[in-house]
Amino acid sequence: MVLTGLEQLKEKLPSPLKGRKIAVLCHAPSITRDFVHITEIFRDNKDCHLAAVFGPQHGLFGQTQDNMIEWEGDQDPALNIPVYSLYGKHRKPTGAMLEGIEALVIDLQDVGARLYTYVWTVKLCIEACSEKGIPVWILDRPNPVGLLPFDGPVMKEEFFTFVGGACIPLCHRMTIGEMAEWLRVKYYPSAELNILWMKGWHRRSLFSMTGLPWVLPSPNMPSLQTAVVYPGTVLAEALNISEGRGTTIPFELIGAPFIDEEKLKKELDGRHIPGCRFRIHNFIPTFNKYTDEYCRGIQIHVTDHDSFRPVGTALELIDAIIETSPEGSLAFNPPPYEYEEELMPFDILSGDSVMREVLINRGSLRREKERWEDEIEEFRKEFRNISVYPE
Repeated sequence: MVLTGLEQLKEKLPSPLKGRKIAVLCHAPSITRDFVHITEIFRDNKDCHLAAVFGPQHGLFGQTQDNMIEWEGDQDPALNIPVYSLYGKHRKPTGAMLEGIEALVIDLQDVGARLYTYVWTVKLCIEACSEKGIPVWILDRPNPVGLLPFDGPVMKEEFFTFVGGACIPLCHRMTIGEMAEWLRVKYYPSAELNILWMKGWHRRSLFSMTGLPWVLPSPNMPSLQTAVVYPGTVLAEALNISEGRGTTIPFELIGAPFIDEEKLKKELDGRHIPGCRFRIHNFIPTFNKYTDEYCRGIQIHVTDHDSFRPVGTALELIDAIIETSPEGSLAFNPPPYEYEEELMPFDILSGDSVMREVLINRGSLRREKERWEDEIEEFRKEFRNISVYPE
């Protein structure tokens, strides 16, 4: 049985937190296996005082549906404490927000893709608390797709934004606790970071093996199947094709009005991409790209998690769309995207400009994947120093 950091805290509050004014950064999945939310646990604990709550992108309970929909905080009527948004006017806690706070406890469910914003909110919180001398506590949770291999480019520093702020692969296999420790070592060595590591979790696993309940980490992450394909198909956010937002299976569906779905499926089948199969599935999004328009496309079905590579599969998929569509149909969206005004959206998602250039110039996909492997091997050497969980 996997015990999360929150479940251990519920059983026994760490002594350094006793008698302290606590702020928590949390969201809807910040629950125990019996569905008790972190705010309830701190509310009912008489050994400390819950003084403030912070929420990341999508709101405290996933109420903001799409990207770049900001939200602002308010006073919690039940707890009678302030709720602060870190995806609105501020993404980094201000001095005023942290006034009187003696510890920040963070419990966020990540999904195993570098560009998911929650860990970059954590980075800004570590920075803010380090400046104020406030200790940070991370309650670790599973990487739901830890079974998948490292995949994709390792991010380059010149492409750091709010969708990537460390030199790690796109599909990184780390837990949010390990990523926080990576950030401390690299950027905030003087920060006081404490991590309640999980018990019973091993990296080569999927969330379905943990016995924990799946709660949507964000509105367009409805299931584990979504999380498995997401590190690759999320790249479609930076293209003029639909990633299935506005349907019930986002990121599993890819399509656009200009795609020839029969040609695309034949092309993909001929590439013999390991670990998955493609099925024609046309759809009409109810919001986001191509709202109320008929999109022709495919659904990705993962058939073997051990051999499936989400980023490599997405590279093949995008290349196949270029190959089978009228010339000039597929386009890379220009900025702005997620608070970035200059860099290309595809580049800040993928980690550098090389993947986009390979696709545009119809370069060798094999050599591009080999480039990732070389970069990942260098990353592994550093990762071994902070890796906590067994394979």
